[in-house]
Amino acid sequence: MSNEPTSELPPVDLAAAAQMWADYRNSCATDPGDYVVEYFGDSAELAEALLHQVTHGQKRATSSLENDYLAENEPLPRVGSHWIACDGSGTPKIILRTSEVTLKSFDQVDADFAFAEGEDDRSLASWRREHEKFWKRTQQADFAKQWEPAMTGVPGERIVCERFEVVWPRS
Repeated sequence: MSNEPTSELPPVDLAAAAQMWADYRNSCATDPGDYVVEYFGDSAELAEALLHQVTHGQKRATSSLENDYLAENEPLPRVGSHWIACDGSGTPKIILRTSEVTLKSFDQVDADFAFAEGEDDRSLASWRREHEKFWKRTQQADFAKQWEPAMTGVPGERIVCERFEVVWPRS
């Protein structure tokens, strides 16, 4: 993860995402349900870098703060949910399906999950260091001031640990 974003994320191309979803849905035997359209990261450069890690096979997990979902009044990801990941220009590139979701305190995230995130050297120490920097940078000032690596794991302070698989385009 980059410590500082260098360029803002442009709007996603919703028409292209809808077409990608239609192509995927038409290839499925059963209705895959709904989807969201998202980026990885908080800058165009980070979105590109993390998407590259997914498309080249090493990144199969991601994490976010539960309070981000609460602040936006959005549901947490669930097993079987889909999302379309965009590159740094807002162009949809792949469709992901969530295969596992767990809620953990920061200090409960383990080395296996850090490795699955596929970032930096894939170690737990690196995961903790870079995610703490990222979340301190991207969260509300009050939250960032209160950040403690051994957060209690109560609702609003948990990490949403999500594993996924690439389902489109099919390989």
